[in-house]
Amino acid sequence: MPGHLLLRSGLALSATLLSLSNIPLVHAQPAQSFPLGDVQLLESRWLDNQQRTLTYLKFVDVDRLLYTFRTNHALDAQGAEPVGGWESPDFPFRSHSHGHFLSAWSQCWAVTGDQGCQDRALYMVGELEKCQANNAEAGFSPGYLAGFPESEIDKVENRTLNNGNVPYYAIHKTMNGLLDVWRHMDSDNARDVLLGMAEWVDGRTGRLSEGQLQEMLGTEYGGMNDILAQLARESKDDRWMAVAKRFDHAHVFDPLAQNVNNLQGLHANTQAQKFIGTIHEYRASGEQRYLDIAKNAYGFVVRDHTYAMGGNSQAEHWHEPGNISGYLKKDTCETCNTYNMLKVTRELWANEPVSHYFDFYERALLNHLLGVQHPKSEHGHITYFTSLNPGGRRGVGPAWGGGTWSTDYESFWCCQGTSLETNTKLMDSIYWYSEDGNTLYVNLFTPSTLKWADKNVTVTQKTDFPASGNIALEIAGSAQFDLSIRIPDWAGEDASLLINDEPVSDVSVAPGSYAVIQGRDWQDGDVVALSLPMSLRQIPAQDDENVVAFAYGPTVLAANYGDRELSGLPQIEVGSIEPVPNEPLAFTATAGEESVVLSAFYDAHDYNYNVYWRV
Repeated sequence: MPGHLLLRSGLALSATLLSLSNIPLVHAQPAQSFPLGDVQLLESRWLDNQQRTLTYLKFVDVDRLLYTFRTNHALDAQGAEPVGGWESPDFPFRSHSHGHFLSAWSQCWAVTGDQGCQDRALYMVGELEKCQANNAEAGFSPGYLAGFPESEIDKVENRTLNNGNVPYYAIHKTMNGLLDVWRHMDSDNARDVLLGMAEWVDGRTGRLSEGQLQEMLGTEYGGMNDILAQLARESKDDRWMAVAKRFDHAHVFDPLAQNVNNLQGLHANTQAQKFIGTIHEYRASGEQRYLDIAKNAYGFVVRDHTYAMGGNSQAEHWHEPGNISGYLKKDTCETCNTYNMLKVTRELWANEPVSHYFDFYERALLNHLLGVQHPKSEHGHITYFTSLNPGGRRGVGPAWGGGTWSTDYESFWCCQGTSLETNTKLMDSIYWYSEDGNTLYVNLFTPSTLKWADKNVTVTQKTDFPASGNIALEIAGSAQFDLSIRIPDWAGEDASLLINDEPVSDVSVAPGSYAVIQGRDWQDGDVVALSLPMSLRQIPAQDDENVVAFAYGPTVLAANYGDRELSGLPQIEVGSIEPVPNEPLAFTATAGEESVVLSAFYDAHDYNYNVYWRV
C-alpha cells in the first residue's frame, strides 16, 4: 500500500502511524488461506447461495442505505427514502449493517470480478468519507463516523445508555467493512476513512481510566479488539495494538485464560466476536495468553453449548454447560453466533492445523449456515434463529424485529448482515497452503476449482458431497508438493484413497486425521479419488443420552411433519430407520407409532420438522 496517508477528514496522522518498524514480531501462522479469487465454486447448493446473495447485493439501493449516515453527519439525503427495521432512523444502533455490505461487495469483487459490486462499495466509501469530513458541521469529533450522534458514546462511557444502543458494535462493523474494501480493492479512501475512525477511537478511549474502560465493556462492542489488532498488522504500526488492548474485557477474559468456563448466562454473540479478536491480538503481539483465551473459549462453546447441527445458544444466551435437552426451543442457534464461531475455528486451525477444528467447521457450515438462507428466495433472505423445538420451523425472526424471514428493506437484522458475508466467501476455507508453500490442505468437500499460482497448477474438486462421500481431485499442471486431505471424524474405518485408480498403501486414511501424500511430483492429469464411507449415527444431547439427533455421515437429519404441531419430543424406533432406495439422504422410520420421512436438515424448509428424538 502507498506510504502516504491523506486523511480527507482533516486529521493529521502522527509519525508513528507511518512507521513500518514499530510492529512487534508477529507469530507465524503454520497455514495460510488462498486469496478469495483463487478459488471458484462450481455448480452446487453453495454456488446457488452465493448467486442469490449476489443478486440482492446488486439490487439494494445504496443511497437508501446511506440515509442515516448522511442525515446524522448534517448532509443532504439526496432524495433517498430511509429503510426500515434495524436501520430505520429511530433504531438505536442504526448503521450496523453498512460494514457487512462493504465486506460482501468487496468479497464478491474478489471472487467474481463483478464491476457492479466494486462500484457500489467504492461509492459507499466515498460517501462515508464525505460524512466523516463534515464532522465539524455536525458537531462531532474528527474521525467519528456512524448513523447516530456521538453523544451515544458519552452515554456508554458514563453508563447512562438505556435505549438499547450498542454503539461500538455498529462502529466495529463499519471499520471491518472498510478494512475489507482496503484489502480486496486496494482502496486508499477506505484505508483513510478507517484510520480516521481508529484515531477517533484512540482519542475517546485513551482518556478513560482502566476502571472506566472495564465498565464500558459491559455493553456489547462487537470486535473492536479484533479490528484494531488487525489494523496493527495491516498498517505495521503497533500503536493500534495498544488501542486494541483497551477492549480486553477482564470479566470474560480472565477466567477463560485460566481455563474456567464462565460463559453461563452471557449473551453469546457479544462474546464470540471478542474471541476472534484475541486470536488476532495473539498474532499481533505474540502473547500466549490471548491464544489460551481463544482455545479455551472455543472448547467450552463446542463441547458444552453446541447443538447437534453446530449452532449454539438459546434466546441468544449460553446456559448451564452441557444442558442441551432443556433448551430445545424456537429461538435456538442465532445465525450470527455460528458465523463468528466459524471465524474463531478457522483462525485457530491456521495456527494449529489439526483436523478436529474442521470437523466442527464442516458440521456447522453444512447443517446450520447453509440452510439459513431460503433456497426459493431470489434475494437470499435468511432466518435469524434456527429452531430446534419439537415440530420447529425455519423462519423465526426476533420478536423485537418483526417478520419471519429477512426482507429487502424492512429487517436488516444482525444475522442478515453476517449472512451477506457468509454467502460471499463460502470458498475461503476449502483449500489452504502451509507457511513454507510445500503443502496443500483440502479441508472441505464441495465442487470447486483452485488456481494455485505459486505452483502453476489447478486443482478441480468434483463431488456430490454430502449425498455421497466420493471426492475426486483432478490436477492440471505439474509441480511437487505434499497433499494433505482431511479425513472426517464421522468417516468409516474403510475409507480409501486412490491415485490414478491405484491404491496408496503408505498413506493412512484414519478418521479424525489427515491423509498426507508426501513429496509427490504431480503430473498433469493426475486424479486423487477419496472414498469416505457414511453411516447412520446418533448424536446424543450432552445432558441426556436418551435424547438424540441422527446424522448420515456429516448431514444432520430432520423429519417432515408438514404443518402439524408437536407437543413434545417424539420417541423414535431406532431399528426402524431405513434408507429410501435411490434417494440420497432420505430415510423412513417409525416414530410415535407412525411413519416419518427424514432428510437433510439444511433442506428442511416450508414445513414443521423435528431434529431431536427420544430413544
